[in-house]
Amino acid sequence: MTNLTITTDEEVLRRARIRALEQGTSVNAVVRDFLESYAGVRAEQRKAIREFLEIARESGAGSGGGGRTWTRDELYDRTL
Repeated sequence: MTNLTITTDEEVLRRARIRALEQGTSVNAVVRDFLESYAGVRAEQRKAIREFLEIARESGAGSGGGGRTWTRDELYDRTL
C-alpha cells in the first residue's frame, strides 16, 4: 500500500471523523473504500464472485433438487 496526502477543510474532516466513528470505521477506511469503488476494484471482485457462483451452479455438485437424504447423526454414525 501507499500513502496519499489530501487537503480538505478542517470542519469537513472533523465531521467526517465523527461520522466514521458513529459507523465504527475510520476516515482512512472510508476514503480507501471510495477509491477502490471509484477505480473499479469492487466491480472486479463482484464479477469474480458472480463467475465463481455460476461455475458452482453448473458443476452439478450439491444435494440436488430433493435436498440431502441423510441426517447429521447418520453422517457421523461410526458404529462398528
